[in-house]
Amino acid sequence: MNPTPTDLEPPEPNEAETPLSETPQEFEVKPRTDGKRIDAYLASRFIDYSRTVLQKIIEAGAVEVNGRAVRTSYKIRSGDRVKVWLPPLHDTTPAAEDIPIEVVYEDEHLTVVNKPADMVTHPSRGNWRGTMVNAIQHHYDQLSTLAGEDRPGIVHRLDRDTTGLLVVVKDDLAHRRLALQFEHRTVNKEYLALVYGVPERDSDYIERPIGYHPTIRERMAVREIAEGGREAVTFYEILERFRGYALVKCKPRTGRTHQIRVHLASIGHPIVADKAYSGRNRLTLADLEVPGADPDALDSSLIDRQALHAFALRFAHPMTEQPIELSAPLPPDMARALAALREHRMPTAPPKRGR
Repeated sequence: MNPTPTDLEPPEPNEAETPLSETPQEFEVKPRTDGKRIDAYLASRFIDYSRTVLQKIIEAGAVEVNGRAVRTSYKIRSGDRVKVWLPPLHDTTPAAEDIPIEVVYEDEHLTVVNKPADMVTHPSRGNWRGTMVNAIQHHYDQLSTLAGEDRPGIVHRLDRDTTGLLVVVKDDLAHRRLALQFEHRTVNKEYLALVYGVPERDSDYIERPIGYHPTIRERMAVREIAEGGREAVTFYEILERFRGYALVKCKPRTGRTHQIRVHLASIGHPIVADKAYSGRNRLTLADLEVPGADPDALDSSLIDRQALHAFALRFAHPMTEQPIELSAPLPPDMARALAALREHRMPTAPPKRGR
């Protein structure tokens, strides 16, 4: 019996059942890639094929360099002539799933949804089911294709445990025009975050480049441009102060992965319950040191994911150019945590005003 693909990995092409193409792809190796292993080189050139599949193709003798079949360990050299017989790509369009979505705005060109926590925006390694894309595939017959067949309708994204407003585009022209607004930074995005500690200034901005963490694959970090970092700017404003906590409004000027989370952690005020950047994965009444509280209630979670919500979005409609301004209320867990802070952690003295 053949194994059934799991939700963790998509099905890979099976060379025993899928014939290779009759016509090879032919090209010459450029100097800048000199010295790479052939499997790594092909993986960077044919990004729609996994490295595992490409290794199987090499082992089957379907990759020739200068007229001879090679092994996966072969290191390419500038000027090598490569021939590759590839199998046809399998359809990677995400499956439609009957998952409820909360629509905040909709017309014939686009939809804006209020994304819940614990939902990935689009399929990716380890998350092939239950994503927002799987949900919208069920609810809409037509979605834009510009982001690729595995990301229909997606023009921007939110982290898995970040809630709030997410735009879904239905046609390619609207997608193209809205993507230009994101690229030119004319889309105004506002987030609410609960953070540990209280920043010294009432409002300020953080301008620190962000890149991949040097040792932890799943995280980002402040990295110099020379180390692979990219420009990143986040403006923030304190809305409410508490003893040991604050409610902060954030306006990212750029759109780097984990940007707000990394920037707030970099100034010593990570987002509440953000396990990756604060080391803590929930907020409880015990954390708030509530006197006289029921011992059984002290350990119950107020929130058990990063307290970050995309609450406001402003942009020009990509077809009519009319302004669209939308907002989404705080989700129940974040509202519960904020209510507990207001009840138990209000400051006892006037705050020191920043400049």
